[in-house]
Amino acid sequence: MAKTSLNTKVKNMTDSSLLLLITVSVFFFMYIGAIVFMGQGFLKAQTFLNILNQNAALIIVSCGMSIVMITGGIDISVGGVTALVSMCCAVYLDYKGGSIFGSVLIALGIGLAFGVVQGLLVAYLDVQPFIVTLAGMFFARGLTTIVHTNPFNVENETFVALKDTRIVVPGLGSVNKRGIYIDAYVEIGVIVALLAVILLFVVLKWTKLGRNFYAVGGNSQSALMLGINVRRTKFISHVLCGLLAGIGGYVYFLHVGSGSPSHASGMEMNAIASSIIGGTMLTGGVGNIIGTFFGVLSLSTIQNIVSSAGLDQAWWTGITIASMLCLFLVIQSIVMARKKKTIKS
Repeated sequence: MAKTSLNTKVKNMTDSSLLLLITVSVFFFMYIGAIVFMGQGFLKAQTFLNILNQNAALIIVSCGMSIVMITGGIDISVGGVTALVSMCCAVYLDYKGGSIFGSVLIALGIGLAFGVVQGLLVAYLDVQPFIVTLAGMFFARGLTTIVHTNPFNVENETFVALKDTRIVVPGLGSVNKRGIYIDAYVEIGVIVALLAVILLFVVLKWTKLGRNFYAVGGNSQSALMLGINVRRTKFISHVLCGLLAGIGGYVYFLHVGSGSPSHASGMEMNAIASSIIGGTMLTGGVGNIIGTFFGVLSLSTIQNIVSSAGLDQAWWTGITIASMLCLFLVIQSIVMARKKKTIKS
């Protein structure tokens, strides 16, 4: 039994490495193609850093999504949680005279509450993750509208100062048309996103909890026979996803600086797409946080390429993303077929 578990683990790691290699290769191929065919704008370091600035929240949320998907589940409430966090923090800061520390606690509390409740329903009551998180999405969107119906910009001075804080990246600036040197920079949210990626990469690769996530997603019955608490593992995955949605929601709030019921519309679909493009399998058991990171970058890069090509209509972006998803789903199907063939032999 131990030998079988080791073989399965090696195969899963091989699949993850293969899918990660494909994702990274596709990203660099697209970005180099953008530099060659779309002009020198993509060659500036700030263009790449802007991708990180605009997608820091999506990176964090997608990492949480990947953890749940690795265990064989899904969470489509993350966009609603992000919007709810933004609105609650905005109202707290502007209408209640709140502090930055208090708003951070609100964000963490909302994310944790959704993660705990949904995790309990999925792990201990055996309700389908899609149904539970679909209800969570509608609930979060409804609460967002109840908290405040109209969009508004936050004018809290401390928050505005924090939002406008820029971290200079030395040596990556550029000279504009007037001959003035402009420093390259990232927002605070990018630092938070990178720390989340590194931390979750370590958890998945070198901790018992990370190995349990893969084992449960690969085969929950085998994981149970190996002494892994499957219910608790699924519960923790949803709690982590909810917590990361809360953190991502605050990073999103820092980026937009406002509250609105329409915020983070479609973020859950982008998170799922980024995870799939990053090599996380819908069937569970295979995935990589670094791949998810590059999945977000690939998704944003293709959107920038479409926009730079003058195809500003929304459907062109949808078509290109759908094409990328189909490509990576086909690749995953090939990997799965290879795995089944290896197991039979």
